[in-house]
Amino acid sequence: MNPPAADAIDWEHQRAFLAVFREGSLSGAARMLGTAQPTVRRRIEDLERRLGVALFTRSPTGLMPTALARELAAPAEAMAAAAASFARTASAEASAAAGTVRITASEVIGMEVLPPILARIGKAHPGLVFELVLTNRAEDLLHRAADIAVRMVRPAQEALVAKRIGNIALGLHGHRDLLDAWGRPSSLAEAKALPMVGFDIETAGVRAIKAASGLDLGPDDFSFRTDSDLAQLAAIRAGVGIGFCQLGLAAREPMLERIVPDLTIDLETFVVTHEDLRDVRRIRIVFDALVEGLAAYARSGVPA
Repeated sequence: MNPPAADAIDWEHQRAFLAVFREGSLSGAARMLGTAQPTVRRRIEDLERRLGVALFTRSPTGLMPTALARELAAPAEAMAAAAASFARTASAEASAAAGTVRITASEVIGMEVLPPILARIGKAHPGLVFELVLTNRAEDLLHRAADIAVRMVRPAQEALVAKRIGNIALGLHGHRDLLDAWGRPSSLAEAKALPMVGFDIETAGVRAIKAASGLDLGPDDFSFRTDSDLAQLAAIRAGVGIGFCQLGLAAREPMLERIVPDLTIDLETFVVTHEDLRDVRRIRIVFDALVEGLAAYARSGVPA
């Protein structure tokens, strides 16, 4: 069977495919799309009929994508990003201080630092709508997966505009009750004798931090391992173990105490957008406010 022409597969069929791919079930896809499960099933069956191959197979855990489905996922994600960008662009005129702005940031920055900054922007410009994506993965600004990104690495692409806001510093911290019980180490070697909170899998980001700081730490050094930065932060706050925490966040916690104070990890931080968006008023308003607020946070731990 010859494959269908590209324009023969409409966006609704692609949306259904992508939702099933993401959710792993028809019911989950239906909830994501806000439609009926039979509608999703019908679109998947129609798409498979047009392609002449199966896209999903049933398993005890749900619907598993076939090899072709995995290949189709990337262009479908690109289409979804383009459609979302189209909707955000159409949400207001370029000269209006209103409309939708999609921001991506790491889990900790997005959860702990950005909300008060966004609250002040929203108060000053009530016509703005924020979409916040929490991920430690660098979202693709070139293809408009987001409008603005907060990144801990300088972007290399020439089409992106980046403003350096300074360094966000991390230090080794522990709950006072934990330190009262175990002692207060004066070196990293001594600190390794205490329960430690850290990562489970050494990602590229972790390797970059280790290389920049010279730290010799691996999963075997940690008594509590998780790849969620938010879970690490919660464990440090709860006294599960000592771990690295942004100085600005630790300053808000009266029961957290810094140890080995000469050990600091500096994360160079940037606010980034696409050059085509810098003259869109709503993007400029949010971009400038994020730069100001994050620069203040980097200096003192309190967003401006």
